[in-house]
Amino acid sequence: MKHGKRHRAEVAKSLPGWKRKFMSYKALKQQVKQMNPHFNGKKRSRLDNGKYSQGGSSEGNSPVQDTGFTLLLDRELHKVNAFYIDKEEDYVISFRELQIRAENLNGDEENLELLKDILDFHAEMVMLLHFSVTNFTGLVKIVKKHKKKAGASVYSPYMPRVLQQPFFSTDLLYNLIRGCEAILGRLSPPSDP
Repeated sequence: MKHGKRHRAEVAKSLPGWKRKFMSYKALKQQVKQMNPHFNGKKRSRLDNGKYSQGGSSEGNSPVQDTGFTLLLDRELHKVNAFYIDKEEDYVISFRELQIRAENLNGDEENLELLKDILDFHAEMVMLLHFSVTNFTGLVKIVKKHKKKAGASVYSPYMPRVLQQPFFSTDLLYNLIRGCEAILGRLSPPSDP
């Protein structure tokens, strides 16, 4: 299965309000497809026999084509990062509220309600982790496609950026997930052997 179909399938599995927050892999792929496939970073001209030679003017990848890809990539990264960071900030606040509720429980009914809320919260954080992985995979794939189409000289500025995206640094999210699991462990009744 090609990555574009897999990406659409993963987006379809996400929460309904999140679908437009994923990276638009299809738009980025279309931008890459518009690039001249015979470009290798140097100007070339087409000979009468259909082959290309170095030098002269060409219809090769102009800075405008790379700029179009770069602008779209930046816009998509900003969209994904902004959503991820907002969600992460919301989750820090929500986690703190759940901790306070866990410290001030008054009875079994409140305990069951808190357990349900923690499980729902945990599930949403796992979905955000899935969001991160799906977007990171798509980003790596589209950068590789761009490299293949544009040539290795264009590839180098994008790859380090892939690894430095806020949505890829999931340490805080993992800590919140572990924190929820610890609260669940404390509040859950001990199981009989």
